Amino acid sequence: MLERYYRELLNFCSRRVKDRDAAAEVVQESYARVLAIQRSEVAIHEPRALLYQTARHVMVDQHRRELLRSHDDLAALAEADHPPAPVHQQPDAAFASSQALEAYAATIEALPPRCREAFVLHVFDGLPQAQIAERMGASISMVEKHIARGRMACRACQLQIQGQPPPLPAGRKK
Repeated sequence: MLERYYRELLNFCSRRVKDRDAAAEVVQESYARVLAIQRSEVAIHEPRALLYQTARHVMVDQHRRELLRSHDDLAALAEADHPPAPVHQQPDAAFASSQALEAYAATIEALPPRCREAFVLHVFDGLPQAQIAERMGASISMVEKHIARGRMACRACQLQIQGQPPPLPAGRKK
């Protein structure tokens, strides 16, 4: 039954893609998809319309694939013309990032044990201060102080990484 639309569909696709061989591939893929639908025992009321719609979808799919493949061959480009790697993959950035992580880890590790515990529970585990206080058997005020101390230590670490002097404690002048 579908065979009678073959030539008509081939001419339609040929006009769209302007290449008879490419059109034949589109028609073949369209027939394969429609036949798969038929085998699944779904009732097809308008087989011609389904074939045309499927052919349009196949042409769009092929066009999208071609767009993805249409890029310069990196092997053919001169080394200087290669696109740069993303910043996070640059060796210097990766090294600086790993050093920063080590510095932050060392800063957090240097906090007093109870302070470190409260800070880690709040920042990394996302627990609210009241829950941390209950878990640690401390007051909410003490937990707030521990978290503030941890944040200040991390801020000082950040300034040191950026090459800036650490802030002076409150109440002290240069």
